[in-house]
Amino acid sequence: MANLPVEVITEILSRLPVKSLLRCRSTCKCWRSLIDTTHFILFHLTKSHTALIIRHRSHLYSLDPQTLNCHHKPLELTHPLMCYSNSIKVLGSCNGLLCISNVADDIALWNPSLRRHRILPADRFHRPESSLFAARVYGFGFDALSNDYKLVSITYFVDLHNRTFDSQVQLYTLKSDAWRNLPNMPYALCCARTMGVFVSSSLHWVVTRKLEPDQPDLVVAFDLTRERFREVPLPVTVTGNFDMEVALLGGCLSVVENRGNAFDVWVMRQYGLRDTWVKLFTLSDNVHTGSVKFKSVRPLAFDHERDRVLFEQNRSKLCWYDLGSGEVGYVQITGMGNSIEGTVCVGSLVPPSLLCHDERLGHENIRKKRDDFLSQGFKLTL
Repeated sequence: MANLPVEVITEILSRLPVKSLLRCRSTCKCWRSLIDTTHFILFHLTKSHTALIIRHRSHLYSLDPQTLNCHHKPLELTHPLMCYSNSIKVLGSCNGLLCISNVADDIALWNPSLRRHRILPADRFHRPESSLFAARVYGFGFDALSNDYKLVSITYFVDLHNRTFDSQVQLYTLKSDAWRNLPNMPYALCCARTMGVFVSSSLHWVVTRKLEPDQPDLVVAFDLTRERFREVPLPVTVTGNFDMEVALLGGCLSVVENRGNAFDVWVMRQYGLRDTWVKLFTLSDNVHTGSVKFKSVRPLAFDHERDRVLFEQNRSKLCWYDLGSGEVGYVQITGMGNSIEGTVCVGSLVPPSLLCHDERLGHENIRKKRDDFLSQGFKLTL
């Protein structure tokens, strides 16, 4: 590799997983200087390898989703939080960073590939009088316009006597390293176990307008740039009269509609455009070969050929759905039983702190920084 242009070196190194890159940093000073630059971190992010993070009680494990059927033993990850009551939560995933918490509401931003983390300050909320604390959900994502990572906390209260609800919304930004209060969310949460789904600079939840049995469900988005809520258009045939859940699938917003005897999985091909919703597949008990009924379905990822979908069943098992044959196959994970949950996370060099303020996570900015670097005619002689 002697006298290779830095463009070639950059292209080669950008295709390596993080573990290999960390070894390369020790090879020579030139490689270390290149790998540590912000523009390389961002360029590598566009080619990052996808990992599946498995939560089992207080433990987190990492698996390659493409080798799930090869009986590979999952790699246990040492997360940075103390575990009380034998539980840990994954609040969100973005650019290789996991946001996790424990039952004491300690929160950490953590890059499991780099083994680096940052403990966040505690948020505070005031419980309204005569209201019961119902739930708290979070959502984690990246605001490309302000080049800032943001965490949203929604604390939800219910007055059962008057059938009313209230909420307190707080926003943490990595730049400020502090929480601040936002206007209340004028909706009631439908599922307290689902964290915000990050798609297109927005976080998404399933909500309803009133605490009435005949009120339809809908999907709301919290825009991380404008810092306000808005409603997301649903497929024409989805009226919100059935239970729904939101998910991320292949970089697109996904809605799962539970129709009682079947689950319809929808994908919004182009974010924000109602006409781009496509029903990807339908799951029903007649395609299920086991004895356990489908109670919930959450899609996670496509396989490499995009002809199968990995999904989570009943928040306890992982399955593959074959888009061609319609067959469902269970995933056997060595050393694990039931009660597991999955989160997709890319392997990245992004630290749990802000990168240079003028280098944002957009393809055009990455290419411009890289071209500027190469225009200087640098070469690496090894």
